[in-house]
Amino acid sequence: MSLTGYRKIALAALLFAALAPRAYALDAGAVQQLAAEDGDAKLAAINRLVTEGDVAAIGLFKAMQDDGLQIFNGRVVIVTGDGVKDAIHGETLVVPPDKLEAIVVNNRIRGALDSAIAALKLIVPQRAERLAAARAVAADAGEEMLPLIERALEKETDAEVKTLLAQAAAAIGLKSPVAERRRLAVQVLGQSENPQTKQLLAALLEKTPDGGYTEPDAAVREEAQKAIRAIDSRAVVPQLLGTVFYGLSLGSVLLLAALGLAITFGLMGIINMAHGEMLMIGAYTTYVVQALFRQYFPGAFDAYLIVAVPAAFAVSALVGIVLERGVIRHLYGRPLETLLTTWGISLVLIQLVRMLFGAQNVEVENPAWMSGGFSLGGGVVLAYNRLVIVVFAAFVVLLMWLLLNRTRLGLYLRAVTQNRAMAGCMGIPTPRVDALTFGLGSGIAGLGGVALSQIGNVGPDLGQSYIVDSFMVVVLGGVGQLAGTIIAALSLGEINKFLEPYAGAVLGKIIVLVFIILVIQKRPQGLFALRGRSAEA
Repeated sequence: MSLTGYRKIALAALLFAALAPRAYALDAGAVQQLAAEDGDAKLAAINRLVTEGDVAAIGLFKAMQDDGLQIFNGRVVIVTGDGVKDAIHGETLVVPPDKLEAIVVNNRIRGALDSAIAALKLIVPQRAERLAAARAVAADAGEEMLPLIERALEKETDAEVKTLLAQAAAAIGLKSPVAERRRLAVQVLGQSENPQTKQLLAALLEKTPDGGYTEPDAAVREEAQKAIRAIDSRAVVPQLLGTVFYGLSLGSVLLLAALGLAITFGLMGIINMAHGEMLMIGAYTTYVVQALFRQYFPGAFDAYLIVAVPAAFAVSALVGIVLERGVIRHLYGRPLETLLTTWGISLVLIQLVRMLFGAQNVEVENPAWMSGGFSLGGGVVLAYNRLVIVVFAAFVVLLMWLLLNRTRLGLYLRAVTQNRAMAGCMGIPTPRVDALTFGLGSGIAGLGGVALSQIGNVGPDLGQSYIVDSFMVVVLGGVGQLAGTIIAALSLGEINKFLEPYAGAVLGKIIVLVFIILVIQKRPQGLFALRGRSAEA
């Protein structure tokens, strides 16, 4: 290699060394001040290190959070499992454990450290960390962060991160004594997708005790009103889509709860007041499967639902078959006695569950792939667990349709429903069909319990919350009509969600009940009436 080539390599090495970040280039005075006894002095040191914008301070702050920042002979050191290092220069020290002094870190200091770490992550190379930090800072940015935010804003190239940083700077700008700067800050915030931004702007329009406004400048207030209107107009479509989605989600839950009842009540004519407890059994089966996976298969925990679904169906169906063979078959044609007996059985099942699992609610954890959601904007987030429930309900309905229309059991079930005596004469084992049908309805209710366990806590009274709604769905859709049950469940879910913002959850249910009564007055057979011999019977 020529001499010129060596010179180029040497120059490049010097340039790299000059530009490379220094791991221990922290302000020695500020680091030393972290060991001060006075809390305000510690806060001042934290703000000073943040303002300098050296990412090496992140490790220092994390060590302080974990009580790993200590004092040795007046020097601030970082204590880890690997040893002791000087906090300023990074040199390894040999220190007897009894010579270390702890630095007191209270909740106030820990909060400041959280904010400081989030602020410094604005300038790290990793885009994901910068984005997360920008979101945190945009939600809660202090004035002391403004210099670092502005510095990060100048260097940021990612559009999403840059927008969040600009909005964080604007939120701080609202506190500026200069009216024009506040007005420009309001304009920037008017483009924000953060739901908290509207609260910031609305605060400017609040009146003070002396009759004035929080924001004294009329031009800034006018700009704030425009920004709020712009935010509201952008949120209309996401909120509408969110309401439709959550109505569909509620309708899917009602459908899973009512589908089994549509079989036992609609097709068999059995008023089963213990149907809600089949939901409860399915939910508790899911809880048991979750506990078994957590104890014996922790590495495969996210797959526990794959086992919980068939397990909940099998357990609920078995309970349903036992109930039908042991009690219900002796009460066919006696609806009042069936109602009272099944209500008593529901109380027995609730008490049994209380004895086994306790009276308190238990928590069923979502798998990782069902946690979180995606944002539509305007503060509307579609939760993954509810999206999975919608898909799951559609899958169960499809299987139900295939079972009723493409299998021998479905053929037998329809034959027994339409004319039990003729079906028996044709050699169909009607008692066995009754048991399997009741087990099928109970098993589907167990699947509904699996879905319910993913959106709320599981308790002994879980089924009581859905039994009335399930009967309303079946009656509104038309007794014995699968299509009517689907349409009624989804319709009631949407109506409930659209009424809740205006009437509240309780009054909304009352309005829905009145609506169903009016429909039944006009169409006692429900939205979809049975046709054929079963309708004439």
